[in-house]
Amino acid sequence: MLSVFSSTWALLIGMFLLQIGNGLQGTALGLRGGIEEFDTTLMGVVMTGYFVGFLFGAKMTPIMLRRVGHVRTFAAMASLLSAAFILYAVAVDPWAWTAMRVLSGFCFSAVYVVAESWLNNQSTNENRGQAMSIYLVCQMGGIVLSQAIVPLGDPAGYDLFVVMTVAVSLACTPILLSASPAPVAEADKQLPLSRLFEVSPLGAFGMLVSGAIFAGMFGMTPVWGVEVGLTAAELSILIGSIYTGALVLQFPIGYISDRVDRRHLIAIVAALGGAGCLLMSFAGGSFPIIVAGAVLLGGCSNPLYSLLVAHTNDFMEYEEMAGAAGGLVLLTGVGAAGTPFIIGYLMDIFGVGAFPIFLTLCFALITGYALYRMTVRPATPVDETLPYTVVTPIATPVTYETAQAVYAEAAEAQAAEMAEIEMLDLANTVDEHGWGDEGEGVPSRPGAATP
Repeated sequence: MLSVFSSTWALLIGMFLLQIGNGLQGTALGLRGGIEEFDTTLMGVVMTGYFVGFLFGAKMTPIMLRRVGHVRTFAAMASLLSAAFILYAVAVDPWAWTAMRVLSGFCFSAVYVVAESWLNNQSTNENRGQAMSIYLVCQMGGIVLSQAIVPLGDPAGYDLFVVMTVAVSLACTPILLSASPAPVAEADKQLPLSRLFEVSPLGAFGMLVSGAIFAGMFGMTPVWGVEVGLTAAELSILIGSIYTGALVLQFPIGYISDRVDRRHLIAIVAALGGAGCLLMSFAGGSFPIIVAGAVLLGGCSNPLYSLLVAHTNDFMEYEEMAGAAGGLVLLTGVGAAGTPFIIGYLMDIFGVGAFPIFLTLCFALITGYALYRMTVRPATPVDETLPYTVVTPIATPVTYETAQAVYAEAAEAQAAEMAEIEMLDLANTVDEHGWGDEGEGVPSRPGAATP
């Protein structure tokens, strides 16, 4: 792990600072929107802009990289981010904010691609999984720390928006001064969505719904907190609790997932996430109960996504894994794109309780579908599943391709091991009884089950 950090410290520090700015963005806008008395539908439109821009950026960034390279792309996008962040305080208008959110989503998608390309390039087959875990810790840690800054500034003024701008500007320094030339991200041919649904209906459907959960959680929690009357300090604790839960529970859930039928764990984790949302809904103004619900919400929603990716790969041939990255990003983006607007509109009609209830229903859909899939497909033996790898809903195609490479390497190693065992069994059969059955050969990769 030390070797990973020593070769990527500039990137990790830069991403930590970027996430401070990104974490402040949503909270500051939620607080300022409440001060300006923007209704929840308008705030839903504003928050939706980020996910639309992010999805568009995931498609456009490879083109920019091929034309001008990684370093220039990163510098240009970071400059635009700094401008967008300070303009929030200058142009206090929901439609101007929406435009800035679209721009910030696009820019964050691009800088993530550059940073993750570098991380992937600096990693080896042996430490790629560790590198992704450290990267996740830095991302979540930056968001959590950003919430500690919120009570120190005045959302009605420029303070928080200046801090956001400074954090992004400082993030450029270690990355631009230390980055070595990275290869252009060339995505493999995308696996058709129909194939993803054929390979793992639960995985594909779950990733679509998880995108909606994450967009609602990331985009609308600040708006909901303001609407229920939380102070700036309480709102920062609430959002910090969500990402602390995600950071703390990601790894134990991953440990368990390698030892049980993942469908059972998917159903349980989704049910617990829904329970956390219900706690927030029926807290009756009790802030400790709201925080407890937020810890469950964050602690279940992020690991749930990694579980669904792992479950999908358990049924996929390793030749297809790299090509699945684009489809996984698209499913997440489609699920996320309009969710904040929908939640904001529902809150306008039914009240603030619509936010946690919407997320509860999303979790319930995953739980119910996981239980249904258990009745129509036998479980994959635990010793034939692939190791859990951390992937978050904000991942770009580069992270997906990195994760898929980890899965593919594990699948190839697993197939080679099984082939060796089969050959040893065949040799023992020959020694005991003569030649084995005609046509006996090496089995296909365990876990690559026929749908």
